[in-house]
Amino acid sequence: MEVITQSAEETKDFGRKTAANLNGGQTLALTGDLGSGKTTFVQGFAEGLGHIGRIISPTFILMRKYDLPDGDFYHVDLYRFEDNVEKEVENIGLRDIWGNKDNIVVIEWAEKIKNLLPENTKWLKFEMVGENERKITVE
Repeated sequence: MEVITQSAEETKDFGRKTAANLNGGQTLALTGDLGSGKTTFVQGFAEGLGHIGRIISPTFILMRKYDLPDGDFYHVDLYRFEDNVEKEVENIGLRDIWGNKDNIVVIEWAEKIKNLLPENTKWLKFEMVGENERKITVE
């Protein structure tokens, strides 16, 4: 499936709609260049899960956890991971997190750990096709 959004608000709205169709135990893998809309999507996604409050990219701290009524939402950003990525994933406990049926995990720059991700991971590719226009491909 392919979606074209014309603004940041439309990208957030697609995030909200995506969240409405998920249950716990799901991992979403986001790929795309800097500025392609990944974090904007996650902001809307978190709203769709019922999170109230600000969502900030965890680029420098790697992972943020948000409490939800029926579990937890984890926002992971692997942008800074370069060497020994598998060991880093182990160190932050990511395998345990995505293995829990009550957790929803969204990973930016997920291509860095493609071979480690759970089998049922849903992939979303973000592309800039204009100043405000984004193409989101769901695989």
